[in-house]
Amino acid sequence: MYIRKASRTVRGKTYFNYLLVESHLTPKGPRQKVICSLGDLSPRPKEQWLELARKLENALTGQQDLFAAAPDAELEALVAKVKAGPRRRRARQEQAALAASVEPGEERIAVLTGAVRSEQSREAGPVHVGYQFWQRLGIDSILQEAGLRERARQLTCAMTLNRLIHPASELAMPDWIRSTALPDILGVDFQELAEDALYRHLDKLHPRRQAIEAALA
Repeated sequence: MYIRKASRTVRGKTYFNYLLVESHLTPKGPRQKVICSLGDLSPRPKEQWLELARKLENALTGQQDLFAAAPDAELEALVAKVKAGPRRRRARQEQAALAASVEPGEERIAVLTGAVRSEQSREAGPVHVGYQFWQRLGIDSILQEAGLRERARQLTCAMTLNRLIHPASELAMPDWIRSTALPDILGVDFQELAEDALYRHLDKLHPRRQAIEAALA
């Protein structure tokens, strides 16, 4: 959000008005929407307008200022003015449009957001990036040429990404794998994976090490 200065001349006298404006993207490019009129801000120095716009945006979105000083009566009055203006009318219009969009036979339910909790959240970003490089290097094909079956190649991928992202012992590695999105990315159920399987897999990789390293080089 930012503040735009507008003026108009009536009978030779110029009047100034300040508008709270919000930028947003449209299919035709960026557009500006006037949120509300703030009246005459001339008593407040121009260099404070940007700060005022930031405080207004924070207040309207519920963001608290960490270093807020004493309450600003002017800011509180402007916030009340904005909330009572076009935003409230727009909210009513959106609610009406939502009600009109319900198809016959459909059912809308209310969700208590405070009662919603997140369970079994898993890390996705680092393993996703790591897997993209795994694919770009063609490691899966190299392992296949080295005689490793699909399950062995999947374990190799998981163990390699562990070394890259969050190095852990074979004992701790199964829990780490299950804490990431690797099971979804690889399409494998690692729920029953134990460290013994990883030790056995390393025994399979070791004799093929020279061929794998040569192919990678």
